[in-house]
Amino acid sequence: MKIAFHGAARVVTGSKHLITLGNGKKYLLDCGMFQGMGNQTDVLNRNWGFTPAQVTTLILSHAHIDHSGLIPKLVKDGFEGKIYCTPATRELTGILLEDSAGIQEDEVKYANKRRKAEGQPYLQPLYTEEDAKKAMTNFVAVEYDTWHTIDEDVQVLFTDAGHIIGSAAVSLKIKEDGKETHLTFSGDVGRYKDVILRSPENFPQADYILIESTYGNSLHDPVATTPDMLLEWITKTCLQKKGKLIIPAFSVGRTQELLFALNELENERRLPDLDYYVDSPLSVAATEIVKSYPQYFNKTIQKVLETDNDPFAFRGLKYIKTVEESKLLNYKNEPCVIISASGMADAGRVKHHISNNIENSRNTILLVGYCEPHSLGGRLMAGAKEVHIFGILHEVHAEVCSIRSMSAHGDYEDLSQFLACQDPKQVKALFIVHGEYDVQQAFRERLLKKGFTDVEIPELHFERGLS
Repeated sequence: MKIAFHGAARVVTGSKHLITLGNGKKYLLDCGMFQGMGNQTDVLNRNWGFTPAQVTTLILSHAHIDHSGLIPKLVKDGFEGKIYCTPATRELTGILLEDSAGIQEDEVKYANKRRKAEGQPYLQPLYTEEDAKKAMTNFVAVEYDTWHTIDEDVQVLFTDAGHIIGSAAVSLKIKEDGKETHLTFSGDVGRYKDVILRSPENFPQADYILIESTYGNSLHDPVATTPDMLLEWITKTCLQKKGKLIIPAFSVGRTQELLFALNELENERRLPDLDYYVDSPLSVAATEIVKSYPQYFNKTIQKVLETDNDPFAFRGLKYIKTVEESKLLNYKNEPCVIISASGMADAGRVKHHISNNIENSRNTILLVGYCEPHSLGGRLMAGAKEVHIFGILHEVHAEVCSIRSMSAHGDYEDLSQFLACQDPKQVKALFIVHGEYDVQQAFRERLLKKGFTDVEIPELHFERGLS
């Protein structure tokens, strides 16, 4: 048995890990899109490092595009197997993939106008909306906490990872040569004091572990501060400077956290009387799906539901659906809050809002989650004074700030707690994935001190045999 790392290897996006058995069967853990990697992004997304048609089965940890975003291309390129995930992940992945396809088709159409004028060959999207719809027919939903037989060689168990609705750590029982091997892939690990979701669950003792490391060298601010910090930036930007507060936010997870925090301020009668726009049809659909799985909420929000039947709604909230409505926000001079996807500000409507508002010092761009360093959000977070958006150079006069408490990824204490259910002496090897290399190196030292003896940080396309 071998494992190869074809994405999220010394970077945060593009999660893809391929297990190959001696009999030739191949099991892919996640099929994520690379995001925010600058000029490398398209090349990385078009080159697999393996042959899709040879993959037997795909097992998906959760719906975020950096974990699911290349599934339609995988099917388009020859994959015919089943795709296993939780029920909520199947629902969310369906809307995310169609949205991703729509964004690609729009961006390619825009780029090809320029390429035609320059006499260059046309670009093609990675996949279309039809490709995304076709891929969803391969999905099989499996509930948490139940071993499910994939075939005579492999069983899968999903345990709640507490990252977004439906997110799971993936545990596999693999039978080969009369021996059973246990392997667990963490997916993305959530926080143990998440404002909405249940804490990550324990998982069975593993021989091999793949662990994410996005925040493997840092600690988050306490989650309890989020409403207060949001109020601080609303007050400063909208009430004092009379500007717009623009918040790039992932449609799944982060947008719902923001709405819940704003609802909390409303319930406490502290929410300023303003217009609060959610400018993303995807966010609207995702919020409805999140609401349909209240059994995954933690005890705190279960208590809130006893007196508030919609903890994601409040006075002043407006959902923007059409492109025309979105464009009209550019002409709105009154102070307001705009929450829009994508979270890294590299695509979607929020990119247009930043483009139209970044040169006005009254405005604020509030980053509320991880941004890959090369993404627009990452460059703004790093303090860039000028940024190119849609090929136009903009001076950054708007204030740029962040709220660290809103990450849906666990910090190093959360990751350590996630691994605490394991006996390090029984773990033959632990692979650190889904993180920047310097962060992973620091996390590796921490894990070695906790008793794990073989801790590796694989490079892209690195392959290792598992005994």
